Amino acid sequence: MIKVGLTGNFGMGKTTVAELFRSLGAYVINTDKIVEELLNDNSVMNEIKKLFGEEAFLEGKINKKYISQIVFENPLMRIYLENILHPKVFEKIDEIIKNIPTRGEPKIVIIEAPVIFERGYQNRFDIIITVYTTEEIAIERLQKKGIPRDEAIKRLKAQFPIEMKKSKSDYVIDNSESIEKTKAQVEEIFQKLTLLERRYAGN
Repeated sequence: MIKVGLTGNFGMGKTTVAELFRSLGAYVINTDKIVEELLNDNSVMNEIKKLFGEEAFLEGKINKKYISQIVFENPLMRIYLENILHPKVFEKIDEIIKNIPTRGEPKIVIIEAPVIFERGYQNRFDIIITVYTTEEIAIERLQKKGIPRDEAIKRLKAQFPIEMKKSKSDYVIDNSESIEKTKAQVEEIFQKLTLLERRYAGN
């Protein structure tokens, strides 16, 4: 089994690429979905209340918009929030991986995670892939999702420069053009990962 960290900056297409890997037979873990589940966990909610106060809740649920505004303005608060969530996220990832059947086809596990480099999580993965586009394309995509341009820029600035992530990755995927071109890159990398996993399994 090979654990692949799939990263990239906001709006650059991690989820699109993850789904292409899934269609080829990879097992995909989306950390954003894990975080969504954790935000409904009572113990997590209590920790967030201690950090952000009562204002962080709306009708008994976490006010994600309010928290987002704070953490993208205040890097230290973002780190405090990540310190609450990330250990629990990795616990869940480990639990999911333990329950993946080990027999059958080579196992490629794609873990979609946005802040691998920002938090120094590189050693938790066997391979790291960075998905990239230009910042302008990313901003346009985020705007289409309803995120205002100034907010999109703020989110991108909160992450490490994409060129740095590319330079530290095992593979990169250019998601600037058509889905067909992105798919071709994914297929090529998947073949390489499959061969690599077979070598691992043979040792």
